[in-house]
Amino acid sequence: MTTTKFKVLRQEISTRGGGIEIDLQGFGYEGGKMTAYQNYLGGGMLGAIQSDCNIRDWRADERLSEISDELMRYFHELTRHDWDEWEDCTFEQNQLRPYSAY
Repeated sequence: MTTTKFKVLRQEISTRGGGIEIDLQGFGYEGGKMTAYQNYLGGGMLGAIQSDCNIRDWRADERLSEISDELMRYFHELTRHDWDEWEDCTFEQNQLRPYSAY
């Protein structure tokens, strides 16, 4: 799967986190939407990226789990800054951080 297949409904990205929401209809899930989002931890550092979906028990669906992983990786590339010591990390390194500072 490639990110060009994503139909982006909303996208808000800043140095303090943000999120992206996609339409899942193109993947065969009518009315389905999925989000990837990231919280600000403080000190210039963003937390691990999380994902959610409006389809019940979506994590049990292997295809939706794959879409979620691809969306989170895509969002990481949007928030990764190679000029910033805190945000120039791999997706795997980023996912080792906490989700929230609270």
